[in-house]
Amino acid sequence: MSTAIEQNRSRAGARADRDTHFEVEQFYYEEADLLDAGRYADWLDLLADDLDYWMPTRTNRLRRQQSLSVAARGEAAFYDESKDSLAWRVRRFDSGMAWAEDPPSRTRHLVTNVMVRHVDPAEHDGFTTDDLWVRSAFLVYRNRLEREENVFAGSRTDILRRGGDRGLQVARRTILLEQNILQAKNISTFF
Repeated sequence: MSTAIEQNRSRAGARADRDTHFEVEQFYYEEADLLDAGRYADWLDLLADDLDYWMPTRTNRLRRQQSLSVAARGEAAFYDESKDSLAWRVRRFDSGMAWAEDPPSRTRHLVTNVMVRHVDPAEHDGFTTDDLWVRSAFLVYRNRLEREENVFAGSRTDILRRGGDRGLQVARRTILLEQNILQAKNISTFF
């Protein structure tokens, strides 16, 4: 018994093996494909029921104040969502009442620089070393109507867990855009 506990402790924060890394990359490519195809209901299946989906705002700060450049929990955020609230957004898209997305945007999600580690439970309460901490970079191109174009660049920090027969699922996602002022007329894109 103590050997299993020791193995879990040594795995905390360690890089995932090659097969797990490949599985995570394929998961992200599938997710990007679903979002770009507008298959939002299928995308919701990739999200855990207790999902925390958060995109804080940023401000420009002096180098010595960089720790204050990203809004903290409870402060301003572009997204602070649960799976239920995202499902509500998807239903609204499908209802035809999401005017900012009718006609719908065309998007292309590019995901790169994927780093996969086993969760360190000391840093992430409620998770185990079986869960995966993943950081990735993204570029999302969005085009709507004839002349609306937006490019969003940033990073995502996720915690993925195995969802039984559904494979990997996003349990936590923190999205950090590189820009602090959005040039987009709206932000109805999922990241």
